[in-house]
Amino acid sequence: MVVSKAWTLRQHFQGFPKASDFHLREETLPQPKNGQVLLEAVFLSVDPYMRPYSQTMMKEGDVMIGSQVAKVIQSYNLSFPVGCHVVSDCGWRSHWVCDGAELTPVLPDWPQDIPLSLALGAIGMPGLTALYGLEEVCEIKKGETLLVNAAAGAVGSVVGQIAKIKGCRVVGCAGTDSKVSYLKELGFDQVFNYKTATSLEESLREAAPHGYDCYFENVGGKFSSVVMPQMREYGRIAVCGSISMYNDTTPQTGPYVHTHMIFKQLRMEGFLCARWKHKHQQSLRRLMAWMTEGKLRCNEHITIGFNNMPAAFMGMLQGDNTGKAVVKV
Repeated sequence: MVVSKAWTLRQHFQGFPKASDFHLREETLPQPKNGQVLLEAVFLSVDPYMRPYSQTMMKEGDVMIGSQVAKVIQSYNLSFPVGCHVVSDCGWRSHWVCDGAELTPVLPDWPQDIPLSLALGAIGMPGLTALYGLEEVCEIKKGETLLVNAAAGAVGSVVGQIAKIKGCRVVGCAGTDSKVSYLKELGFDQVFNYKTATSLEESLREAAPHGYDCYFENVGGKFSSVVMPQMREYGRIAVCGSISMYNDTTPQTGPYVHTHMIFKQLRMEGFLCARWKHKHQQSLRRLMAWMTEGKLRCNEHITIGFNNMPAAFMGMLQGDNTGKAVVKV
């Protein structure tokens, strides 16, 4: 028998999450049966989506949702031998018993010099989100100008780099000077600190005087309202997230977008990367190829210790991370 640790939602968040909203419990797991495996977490992901999903998809007392890279330490399933690594959506758990239908194997030819934690980042869901948002939603083309906000995050940093690979001009914004420097190192054409900018409208206009063909939206709120008038005709907007609004106790209201949408003939579409699940394997291989070729670079913000899951989650929500936020057990 294995004793697993699990972080649960003690109570639904009111505003920004607090440490007291979480509870760490222990549970004794059953012996795996035929077809099942016992997993041990190696890396766990903390992501912005967990904040809104916790309100709509979880009950108080549920284990926090999320994915992890786990090692198979006991197996009664020939498809997942002992010692192999998988991506599992079993949540904030140190160990778990499940059947193979719930698991995604890490790419079998994963290079030894590439950290396995990137299966939760650039070679995982955030990387797929960036790729599909650009190719499937924005249908981005060579020579176009792209704007991405929260550009130093797990998704935004990959968005900008893929757009550069595709021959686009990329404008990004972030909330600290160190993040701005990081984005310049990644090859973004124009970058600015939206927190210190005198005028967001002017900063966006200076970065792209002729406007934006594509906008990869991670922030929402006032930022999105300011961008709309600066979109070019037939512009496309991929709505990936709205992190500026996740912790609001009173819903934000803002200018209506209809006039800009109509007269600029814009297309705005929300999306989840699971829509293109049938493409995941080939897409992950494309991302890995860009990485091994040196075209895709990734920073990770790693927190040590399973007991620090809530702290890592709250830190990510307030922008402590540059690149993907991950917890190493």
